[in-house]
Amino acid sequence: MPDILLFGDTQRSAAVRHEIPAAIGDPFLYAEVDGRPHVMVNSLERDRVAAARPEATLVDFADLGFRELSGSGLSRDQVILELTSRCARQIGVTEAIVDFDFPLGLAERLRQDGIVLGVDDEQIKMRRRVKSEAELAGIRRAQAAADAAMGAAAELLRTARPVDGTLHLGDAPLLAETVRAEIRRVCDNHGAAPPPEVIVASVWQGYGHESGSGPLPAGLPIIVDLWPCDDRSGCWADMTRTFVCGGPAPDETERQLRLVREAVEGVRAAARPGTTGRALHDLCCDLFEGEGYRTQRTGPGPDPAAGFQHSTGHGVGLRVHEDPGVGMTGHAPLVAGDVIAVEPGLWDPTLGGVRIEDLLLITEDGCETLTDHSYDPTP
Repeated sequence: MPDILLFGDTQRSAAVRHEIPAAIGDPFLYAEVDGRPHVMVNSLERDRVAAARPEATLVDFADLGFRELSGSGLSRDQVILELTSRCARQIGVTEAIVDFDFPLGLAERLRQDGIVLGVDDEQIKMRRRVKSEAELAGIRRAQAAADAAMGAAAELLRTARPVDGTLHLGDAPLLAETVRAEIRRVCDNHGAAPPPEVIVASVWQGYGHESGSGPLPAGLPIIVDLWPCDDRSGCWADMTRTFVCGGPAPDETERQLRLVREAVEGVRAAARPGTTGRALHDLCCDLFEGEGYRTQRTGPGPDPAAGFQHSTGHGVGLRVHEDPGVGMTGHAPLVAGDVIAVEPGLWDPTLGGVRIEDLLLITEDGCETLTDHSYDPTP
Protein backbone atom coordinates (compact mmCIF):
# COMPACT_ATOMS: atom_id res chain seq x y z
CA MET A 1 0.00 0.00 0.00
CA PRO A 2 1.53 3.37 -0.97
CA ASP A 3 2.23 6.07 1.56
CA ILE A 4 -0.35 8.88 1.60
CA LEU A 5 -0.08 12.62 2.17
CA LEU A 6 -3.10 14.85 2.71
CA PHE A 7 -3.07 18.53 3.56
CA GLY A 8 -6.00 20.75 4.50
CA ASP A 9 -8.44 21.65 7.23
CA THR A 10 -11.30 19.36 8.08
CA GLN A 11 -13.99 21.89 7.24
CA ARG A 12 -13.03 22.10 3.57
CA SER A 13 -11.15 18.87 2.87
CA ALA A 14 -13.39 15.80 2.88
CA ALA A 15 -10.33 13.56 2.64
CA VAL A 16 -8.76 15.03 5.79
CA ARG A 17 -12.09 15.08 7.67
CA HIS A 18 -12.55 11.38 6.96
CA GLU A 19 -9.18 10.61 8.55
CA ILE A 20 -9.56 13.08 11.45
CA PRO A 21 -13.28 13.29 12.37
CA ALA A 22 -13.15 16.62 14.17
CA ALA A 23 -13.87 20.20 13.07
CA ILE A 24 -10.47 21.89 12.65
CA GLY A 25 -10.32 25.21 10.83
CA ASP A 26 -6.56 25.48 10.17
CA PRO A 27 -4.80 23.27 7.59
CA PHE A 28 -2.40 20.55 8.68
CA LEU A 29 -0.57 17.52 7.32
CA TYR A 30 -1.98 14.00 7.59
CA ALA A 31 0.30 11.17 6.49
CA GLU A 32 0.30 7.39 6.40
CA VAL A 33 3.78 5.90 6.25
CA ASP A 34 4.03 2.11 6.07
CA GLY A 35 0.37 2.06 7.08
CA ARG A 36 0.89 4.10 10.26
CA PRO A 37 -0.97 7.44 10.62
CA HIS A 38 0.91 10.62 11.50
CA VAL A 39 -0.60 14.06 12.12
CA MET A 40 1.16 17.42 12.34
CA VAL A 41 -0.55 19.37 15.14
CA ASN A 42 -0.33 22.58 17.10
CA SER A 43 -0.95 22.83 20.85
CA LEU A 44 -4.52 24.07 20.34
CA GLU A 45 -5.59 20.94 18.46
CA ARG A 46 -3.36 18.26 19.98
CA ASP A 47 -5.87 16.83 22.47
CA ARG A 48 -8.76 16.91 19.98
CA VAL A 49 -6.74 15.13 17.31
CA ALA A 50 -5.56 12.55 19.84
CA ALA A 51 -9.17 11.86 20.85
CA ALA A 52 -10.35 11.64 17.23
CA ARG A 53 -7.49 9.38 16.07
CA PRO A 54 -5.87 7.84 19.17
CA GLU A 55 -3.60 5.46 17.23
CA ALA A 56 -1.95 8.30 15.27
CA THR A 57 1.56 9.57 15.99
CA LEU A 58 1.34 13.30 16.69
CA VAL A 59 4.14 15.57 15.49
CA ASP A 60 3.95 18.86 17.39
CA PHE A 61 4.68 22.24 15.78
CA ALA A 62 6.97 23.01 18.72
CA ASP A 63 9.14 19.98 18.06
CA LEU A 64 9.54 21.08 14.43
CA GLY A 65 10.97 24.49 15.38
CA PHE A 66 7.83 26.63 15.29
CA ARG A 67 9.14 29.13 17.85
CA GLU A 68 12.34 29.75 15.90
CA LEU A 69 10.51 30.01 12.56
CA SER A 70 7.80 32.35 13.82
CA GLY A 71 10.44 34.85 14.89
CA SER A 72 12.46 34.62 11.70
CA GLY A 73 10.50 37.12 9.60
CA LEU A 74 8.79 34.46 7.50
CA SER A 75 5.09 34.87 6.69
CA ARG A 76 2.54 32.53 8.27
CA ASP A 77 2.21 30.56 5.02
CA GLN A 78 5.99 30.23 4.70
CA VAL A 79 6.22 28.96 8.29
CA ILE A 80 3.54 26.31 7.63
CA LEU A 81 5.35 25.28 4.44
CA GLU A 82 8.64 24.84 6.30
CA LEU A 83 7.00 22.98 9.20
CA THR A 84 5.28 20.60 6.80
CA SER A 85 8.52 19.94 4.94
CA ARG A 86 10.31 19.17 8.22
CA CYS A 87 7.47 16.93 9.36
CA ALA A 88 7.52 14.90 6.13
CA ARG A 89 11.26 14.34 6.47
CA GLN A 90 10.99 13.45 10.16
CA ILE A 91 8.38 10.73 9.66
CA GLY A 92 10.30 9.24 6.75
CA VAL A 93 8.20 10.07 3.70
CA THR A 94 10.13 9.33 0.50
CA GLU A 95 7.30 8.59 -1.96
CA ALA A 96 3.55 9.12 -1.55
CA ILE A 97 0.26 9.63 -3.35
CA VAL A 98 -1.82 12.80 -2.98
CA ASP A 99 -5.33 13.86 -4.06
CA PHE A 100 -6.49 16.60 -6.43
CA ASP A 101 -6.83 19.02 -3.50
CA PHE A 102 -3.19 18.80 -2.42
CA PRO A 103 -1.69 22.33 -2.63
CA LEU A 104 0.56 22.84 -5.64
CA GLY A 105 3.00 25.06 -3.74
CA LEU A 106 3.45 22.42 -1.05
CA ALA A 107 3.86 19.69 -3.67
CA GLU A 108 6.61 21.68 -5.37
CA ARG A 109 8.43 22.18 -2.06
CA LEU A 110 8.26 18.48 -1.14
CA ARG A 111 9.53 17.51 -4.58
CA GLN A 112 12.43 19.91 -4.13
CA ASP A 113 13.13 18.01 -0.89
CA GLY A 114 13.42 14.81 -2.94
CA ILE A 115 9.99 13.34 -2.10
CA VAL A 116 8.30 11.63 -5.04
CA LEU A 117 4.61 12.54 -5.28
CA GLY A 118 1.99 10.98 -7.52
CA VAL A 119 -1.66 11.98 -7.87
CA ASP A 120 -4.15 9.18 -7.21
CA ASP A 121 -7.37 10.98 -6.42
CA GLU A 122 -9.53 7.93 -7.06
CA GLN A 123 -7.73 5.78 -4.50
CA ILE A 124 -7.99 8.47 -1.83
CA LYS A 125 -11.68 9.04 -2.55
CA MET A 126 -12.25 5.29 -2.32
CA ARG A 127 -11.12 5.40 1.32
CA ARG A 128 -14.30 7.25 2.26
CA ARG A 129 -16.78 5.47 -0.01
CA VAL A 130 -17.66 3.07 2.83
CA LYS A 131 -19.00 5.37 5.52
CA SER A 132 -17.80 5.06 9.10
CA GLU A 133 -20.38 4.60 11.85
CA ALA A 134 -19.98 8.25 12.86
CA GLU A 135 -20.36 9.45 9.26
CA LEU A 136 -23.45 7.34 8.67
CA ALA A 137 -24.97 8.63 11.92
CA GLY A 138 -24.27 12.17 10.70
CA ILE A 139 -25.92 11.50 7.35
CA ARG A 140 -28.98 10.12 9.13
CA ARG A 141 -29.18 13.25 11.33
CA ALA A 142 -28.83 15.51 8.29
CA GLN A 143 -31.53 13.55 6.49
CA ALA A 144 -33.86 13.78 9.49
CA ALA A 145 -33.37 17.56 9.37
CA ALA A 146 -34.12 17.54 5.63
CA ASP A 147 -37.30 15.50 6.17
CA ALA A 148 -38.49 17.92 8.86
CA ALA A 149 -37.68 20.97 6.75
CA MET A 150 -39.47 19.49 3.74
CA GLY A 151 -42.49 18.93 5.97
CA ALA A 152 -42.40 22.58 7.02
CA ALA A 153 -42.21 23.68 3.39
CA ALA A 154 -45.13 21.41 2.52
CA GLU A 155 -47.18 22.90 5.36
CA LEU A 156 -46.66 26.44 4.05
CA LEU A 157 -47.71 25.33 0.58
CA ARG A 158 -50.72 23.45 1.98
CA THR A 159 -52.06 26.51 3.76
CA ALA A 160 -51.65 28.78 0.72
CA ARG A 161 -54.64 29.61 -1.48
CA PRO A 162 -54.76 30.45 -5.18
CA VAL A 163 -55.42 34.06 -6.23
CA ASP A 164 -55.27 34.79 -9.97
CA GLY A 165 -52.83 31.95 -10.60
CA THR A 166 -50.53 32.81 -7.70
CA LEU A 167 -50.32 31.16 -4.27
CA HIS A 168 -51.17 33.53 -1.43
CA LEU A 169 -50.52 33.23 2.29
CA GLY A 170 -52.90 35.57 4.04
CA ASP A 171 -53.25 38.70 1.94
CA ALA A 172 -49.86 38.51 0.24
CA PRO A 173 -48.29 36.22 -2.36
CA LEU A 174 -46.36 33.26 -1.00
CA LEU A 175 -42.74 33.88 -1.93
CA ALA A 176 -39.95 31.41 -2.59
CA GLU A 177 -37.95 33.39 -0.03
CA THR A 178 -40.60 32.74 2.64
CA VAL A 179 -40.48 28.97 2.09
CA ARG A 180 -36.67 29.03 1.99
CA ALA A 181 -36.48 30.93 5.29
CA GLU A 182 -38.70 28.33 6.97
CA ILE A 183 -36.55 25.51 5.60
CA ARG A 184 -33.43 27.18 7.00
CA ARG A 185 -35.06 27.70 10.39
CA VAL A 186 -36.06 24.05 10.72
CA CYS A 187 -32.69 22.75 9.55
CA ASP A 188 -30.87 25.00 12.01
CA ASN A 189 -33.11 23.78 14.82
CA HIS A 190 -32.09 20.20 13.94
CA GLY A 191 -28.37 20.99 14.06
CA ALA A 192 -27.88 20.78 10.30
CA ALA A 193 -26.95 23.93 8.42
CA PRO A 194 -28.67 24.40 5.06
CA PRO A 195 -26.85 25.97 2.12
CA PRO A 196 -27.83 29.51 1.09
CA GLU A 197 -29.07 28.33 -2.30
CA VAL A 198 -31.89 26.00 -1.18
CA ILE A 199 -34.07 25.59 -4.28
CA VAL A 200 -37.71 26.64 -4.16
CA ALA A 201 -38.57 27.19 -7.80
CA SER A 202 -41.07 26.74 -10.60
CA VAL A 203 -41.15 27.47 -14.32
CA TRP A 204 -41.55 31.13 -13.26
CA GLN A 205 -38.15 31.10 -11.59
CA GLY A 206 -36.08 29.04 -14.02
CA TYR A 207 -34.38 25.75 -14.73
CA GLY A 208 -31.66 23.69 -13.08
CA HIS A 209 -29.96 25.05 -9.97
CA GLU A 210 -31.79 28.38 -10.08
CA SER A 211 -32.72 28.82 -6.42
CA GLY A 212 -35.95 30.70 -7.10
CA SER A 213 -37.34 34.03 -5.98
CA GLY A 214 -40.62 35.85 -5.86
CA PRO A 215 -44.20 34.55 -6.01
CA LEU A 216 -44.98 30.87 -6.48
CA PRO A 217 -47.59 29.64 -8.98
CA ALA A 218 -50.86 27.86 -8.32
CA GLY A 219 -51.48 24.72 -10.35
CA LEU A 220 -47.91 24.33 -11.61
CA PRO A 221 -45.10 22.17 -10.23
CA ILE A 222 -42.88 23.69 -7.53
CA ILE A 223 -39.55 21.94 -6.90
CA VAL A 224 -38.09 22.06 -3.38
CA ASP A 225 -34.50 20.79 -3.23
CA LEU A 226 -32.51 21.01 0.01
CA TRP A 227 -29.22 19.58 1.23
CA PRO A 228 -28.35 20.26 4.89
CA CYS A 229 -25.01 19.46 6.52
CA ASP A 230 -24.86 17.86 9.96
CA ASP A 231 -23.00 20.18 12.35
CA ARG A 232 -21.34 17.41 14.33
CA SER A 233 -19.97 15.19 11.57
CA GLY A 234 -19.72 17.49 8.55
CA CYS A 235 -21.82 14.97 6.57
CA TRP A 236 -24.58 15.93 4.17
CA ALA A 237 -28.03 14.79 3.10
CA ASP A 238 -29.90 15.67 -0.10
CA MET A 239 -33.57 15.43 -1.04
CA THR A 240 -36.10 16.85 -3.48
CA ARG A 241 -39.87 16.82 -3.73
CA THR A 242 -42.27 18.33 -6.27
CA PHE A 243 -45.50 20.00 -5.16
CA VAL A 244 -48.55 21.22 -7.07
CA CYS A 245 -50.85 23.43 -4.98
CA GLY A 246 -53.89 25.62 -5.48
CA GLY A 247 -55.31 23.70 -8.41
CA PRO A 248 -55.09 20.40 -10.29
CA ALA A 249 -51.82 19.54 -11.98
CA PRO A 250 -51.76 19.72 -15.79
CA ASP A 251 -52.12 16.35 -17.50
CA GLU A 252 -48.49 16.43 -18.70
CA THR A 253 -47.28 17.15 -15.17
CA GLU A 254 -49.33 14.22 -13.84
CA ARG A 255 -47.73 11.98 -16.46
CA GLN A 256 -44.25 13.19 -15.56
CA LEU A 257 -44.92 12.70 -11.84
CA ARG A 258 -45.91 9.10 -12.51
CA LEU A 259 -42.85 8.41 -14.67
CA VAL A 260 -40.37 10.05 -12.30
CA ARG A 261 -41.78 8.06 -9.38
CA GLU A 262 -41.46 4.90 -11.50
CA ALA A 263 -37.84 5.78 -12.27
CA VAL A 264 -37.02 6.23 -8.57
CA GLU A 265 -38.60 2.88 -7.74
CA GLY A 266 -36.71 1.18 -10.58
CA VAL A 267 -33.39 2.50 -9.29
CA ARG A 268 -34.26 1.52 -5.71
CA ALA A 269 -35.01 -2.05 -6.83
CA ALA A 270 -31.76 -2.32 -8.80
CA ALA A 271 -29.34 -0.55 -6.44
CA ARG A 272 -26.95 -3.04 -4.83
CA PRO A 273 -23.23 -3.80 -4.61
CA GLY A 274 -21.69 -4.52 -8.02
CA THR A 275 -24.19 -2.45 -9.98
CA THR A 276 -22.76 0.69 -11.55
CA GLY A 277 -24.16 4.18 -11.39
CA ARG A 278 -24.21 4.16 -15.20
CA ALA A 279 -26.47 1.08 -15.18
CA LEU A 280 -28.90 2.87 -12.83
CA HIS A 281 -28.81 5.93 -15.09
CA ASP A 282 -29.54 3.75 -18.10
CA LEU A 283 -32.65 2.37 -16.38
CA CYS A 284 -34.04 5.91 -16.10
CA CYS A 285 -33.07 6.80 -19.65
CA ASP A 286 -34.68 3.61 -20.98
CA LEU A 287 -37.94 4.49 -19.23
CA PHE A 288 -38.04 8.13 -20.31
CA GLU A 289 -36.90 7.50 -23.87
CA GLY A 290 -39.55 4.80 -24.19
CA GLU A 291 -42.14 7.45 -23.32
CA GLY A 292 -40.85 9.84 -25.98
CA TYR A 293 -38.60 12.10 -23.90
CA ARG A 294 -35.07 13.09 -24.82
CA THR A 295 -32.42 12.30 -22.23
CA GLN A 296 -28.83 13.09 -21.41
CA ARG A 297 -28.01 9.86 -23.23
CA THR A 298 -29.73 10.84 -26.51
CA GLY A 299 -28.70 14.48 -26.23
CA PRO A 300 -31.05 17.48 -26.15
CA GLY A 301 -33.55 18.51 -28.78
CA PRO A 302 -34.47 22.06 -29.82
CA ASP A 303 -34.86 23.04 -26.17
CA PRO A 304 -31.59 22.07 -24.43
CA ALA A 305 -33.33 21.60 -21.06
CA ALA A 306 -36.42 19.63 -22.11
CA GLY A 307 -36.76 16.04 -20.95
CA PHE A 308 -34.12 14.42 -18.72
CA GLN A 309 -30.90 16.34 -19.30
CA HIS A 310 -29.07 15.69 -16.05
CA SER A 311 -27.60 12.70 -14.26
CA THR A 312 -29.64 10.29 -12.15
CA GLY A 313 -27.72 11.16 -9.00
CA HIS A 314 -24.44 11.20 -7.11
CA GLY A 315 -22.70 10.01 -4.00
CA VAL A 316 -23.27 11.85 -0.73
CA GLY A 317 -21.11 11.96 2.38
CA LEU A 318 -18.54 14.48 3.56
CA ARG A 319 -19.36 16.30 0.34
CA VAL A 320 -22.84 16.74 -1.01
CA HIS A 321 -21.59 15.67 -4.46
CA GLU A 322 -18.96 12.94 -4.36
CA ASP A 323 -18.21 9.44 -5.65
CA PRO A 324 -19.77 7.23 -6.81
CA GLY A 325 -21.22 8.87 -9.90
CA VAL A 326 -24.77 7.89 -10.84
CA GLY A 327 -24.86 9.03 -14.43
CA MET A 328 -22.99 8.84 -17.72
CA THR A 329 -19.62 8.68 -15.92
CA GLY A 330 -20.73 6.28 -13.18
CA HIS A 331 -18.43 3.41 -14.19
CA ALA A 332 -17.32 2.28 -10.71
CA PRO A 333 -19.34 -0.55 -9.13
CA LEU A 334 -21.32 0.36 -6.04
CA VAL A 335 -20.06 -1.04 -2.74
CA ALA A 336 -21.84 -1.72 0.54
CA GLY A 337 -21.51 1.48 2.55
CA ASP A 338 -21.98 3.87 -0.37
CA VAL A 339 -24.67 6.52 0.09
CA ILE A 340 -26.21 7.81 -3.15
CA ALA A 341 -28.79 10.46 -3.95
CA VAL A 342 -31.19 9.33 -6.68
CA GLU A 343 -32.89 12.27 -8.41
CA PRO A 344 -34.37 11.59 -11.86
CA GLY A 345 -36.53 14.35 -13.26
CA LEU A 346 -38.29 15.69 -16.32
CA TRP A 347 -38.50 19.29 -17.48
CA ASP A 348 -41.21 20.88 -19.63
CA PRO A 349 -40.36 24.40 -20.85
CA THR A 350 -43.95 25.59 -20.54
CA LEU A 351 -45.03 23.85 -17.31
CA GLY A 352 -41.81 23.42 -15.33
CA GLY A 353 -40.00 20.52 -13.80
CA VAL A 354 -40.81 17.38 -11.87
CA ARG A 355 -38.08 15.83 -9.72
CA ILE A 356 -37.96 13.39 -6.79
CA GLU A 357 -34.79 12.72 -4.84
CA ASP A 358 -34.21 10.01 -2.24
CA LEU A 359 -31.08 9.10 -0.31
CA LEU A 360 -30.11 5.41 -0.45
CA LEU A 361 -27.59 3.50 1.65
CA ILE A 362 -26.15 0.56 -0.30
CA THR A 363 -26.30 -2.57 1.84
CA GLU A 364 -24.88 -6.07 1.37
CA ASP A 365 -27.94 -7.27 -0.53
CA GLY A 366 -29.66 -4.12 -1.81
CA CYS A 367 -30.27 -0.70 -0.34
CA GLU A 368 -31.95 1.12 2.52
CA THR A 369 -33.94 4.30 1.90
CA LEU A 370 -32.84 7.01 4.32
CA THR A 371 -35.40 9.60 3.16
CA ASP A 372 -38.74 9.62 4.96
CA HIS A 373 -41.21 11.95 3.26
CA SER A 374 -44.33 11.44 1.16
CA TYR A 375 -44.16 11.61 -2.63
CA ASP A 376 -47.67 13.10 -2.79
CA PRO A 377 -47.44 16.32 -4.84
CA THR A 378 -50.41 17.77 -2.98
CA PRO A 379 -49.27 18.66 0.56
